[in-house]
Amino acid sequence: MSLSKPVINVLSFYFGQLFEHPLRTKAVTCCVIATAGNYVSQKVGGEKVLNVPNLLAYSLYGLLFGGTIPHYFYNMLERVVSEDASFAVIKKLIIERLIYSPLYQAFTLYVLARLEGKTHKSAMKQLEDLYWLVLSSSWKYLTIIHLINLSVVPPVLRVFITNLMGFFWTIFLANKRRQQQAKNKSK
Repeated sequence: MSLSKPVINVLSFYFGQLFEHPLRTKAVTCCVIATAGNYVSQKVGGEKVLNVPNLLAYSLYGLLFGGTIPHYFYNMLERVVSEDASFAVIKKLIIERLIYSPLYQAFTLYVLARLEGKTHKSAMKQLEDLYWLVLSSSWKYLTIIHLINLSVVPPVLRVFITNLMGFFWTIFLANKRRQQQAKNKSK
């Protein structure tokens, strides 16, 4: 029982912050998760030396965009599709998967490249190289998780669940980007 008290205290603090300062809490949470995801992806990818600019790019992206954009999106989604609507969860899923996800994936790929210091031209090249792979993989692997997120997770926690998915997605995305960069260097 004594081990559960610290966990309860942390959760209590987190939920309090989520209630009092939802945008800030989601932004900081995403920053931490994106940083951890990138760190793990570098280690799993066999990097001998930590790529700090890459780590900082993911951190900054998480802080500025990774928590804030989904926060506003899920709030808008709750207003646009009421819980009383017929097939509300399916409508929300369609909007998320077919409108939001394609735009957000493109934005993420481009902004991450720019935050890493790449030029507009090289960021666009990376976007062209990875966009369809990332988007189709998202549709293939994350649709069921998004369905569960929209149907059983309370709206206040949807960004948190999305960020947890983002941890693993960051690892996937970073590895795909690393593979693409290696492929481009060998040409």
